[in-house]
Amino acid sequence: MVSVDGSMIIQIANFLILIWILNIVLYKPIRNIIIQRKEKITGLESDIESAETKAVEQDQAFADGLKDARAKGLKQKEALLQAAADEEKALIGQINEKAQAELTKIREQIASEANEAKQALMKDVDGFASAISEKILGRAA
Repeated sequence: MVSVDGSMIIQIANFLILIWILNIVLYKPIRNIIIQRKEKITGLESDIESAETKAVEQDQAFADGLKDARAKGLKQKEALLQAAADEEKALIGQINEKAQAELTKIREQIASEANEAKQALMKDVDGFASAISEKILGRAA
């Protein structure tokens, strides 16, 4: 059986002192480390969330910038194509004008040569007519 005497009080005091020393030496530092770790993890989680939010915002900004750049590029491409088409029309117009001018010049030249040939032939028409009539009739006129 257990007898309650003076050593029991010493044992209880010894136990309480041991718990108090363990609390100071072991439990409080471990609890402080756990609290610091929990605060650090919470801080890191908030940093991760803010980084994810920032990454999503940057990704959206990049996508918007890319979309704007593509739209701007398409506008510039259309403007360049329109400018090229206008320049092509202008060049074709100039070439057509030159061709029309040359065609008119050549027609005038052909008309003048035809007139000269006609006048030259008109001088010889009487001679040709008498030569043809001689051949047809078979006698000299």
